[in-house]
Amino acid sequence: MSNCAIILAGGEGKRMKSDKPKTLSLVLGKPMLEWVISSLKKAGINDICIVKGFKKECIDEFVSTLDFKVETVYQAERLGTGHAVMMAKDFLESHKGDSVVILNGDAPFMDSKTIEKSLEQHINTQSSATVISAMVDDPTGYGRIVRDENGDVKSIVEQKDGSEEILKIKEVNSGGFWFDAEKLLSVLGRISSDNNAKEYYLPDALKLLLSDGCKVGAYTAECSDTVLGANDPAQLEELNNIAKDRGYTC
Repeated sequence: MSNCAIILAGGEGKRMKSDKPKTLSLVLGKPMLEWVISSLKKAGINDICIVKGFKKECIDEFVSTLDFKVETVYQAERLGTGHAVMMAKDFLESHKGDSVVILNGDAPFMDSKTIEKSLEQHINTQSSATVISAMVDDPTGYGRIVRDENGDVKSIVEQKDGSEEILKIKEVNSGGFWFDAEKLLSVLGRISSDNNAKEYYLPDALKLLLSDGCKVGAYTAECSDTVLGANDPAQLEELNNIAKDRGYTC
């Protein structure tokens, strides 16, 4: 089995006040995107597809500096995470018998151990999808993981849609997911943009799989830093400080 990865790297990150894609912002002198690729390679995942969007030529330039092959696809309009994955449909088609991990290109502390252990659970539990989650002290702004009595995932509820009870949940979605590639393809075209933002959301693939009677699990990362990203220069500085303080390396 040759497991593969899709990295979402199309975002502009307007609040970064930068003229390059957000995923190329630096943590300890290396683009966040490089941190994610490095973790995948350490986890033994070499077949990687990057979904590029804003300033795609910057991503192309970055990829040309790597000493290994990475595929890229272009998302001309940024219409959500589900739409980004739709752009990589041909890549998924070529990996029908495999598991695919989908990661955000701006989450530099998604480490190889978390990727490996979540895959192990995904395969052992024969899940169609496995969300990589984390327990955080302050879950504000994150999607909450709602589990059933067996510990399987019932839903992911976004902050704006959560009831008072759900907003108390401290287990949150990291934005990283393992899928059975064939099962993901079976629901990808059914994801709808019937929401306030008129966007296609990847977590909706989980809802569709659940409604098809498929098993969806969640792997809780040992370190909550896996969910961290940066939307502005202050948050980027914070990521740099965390990396220095905790000795993280790319």
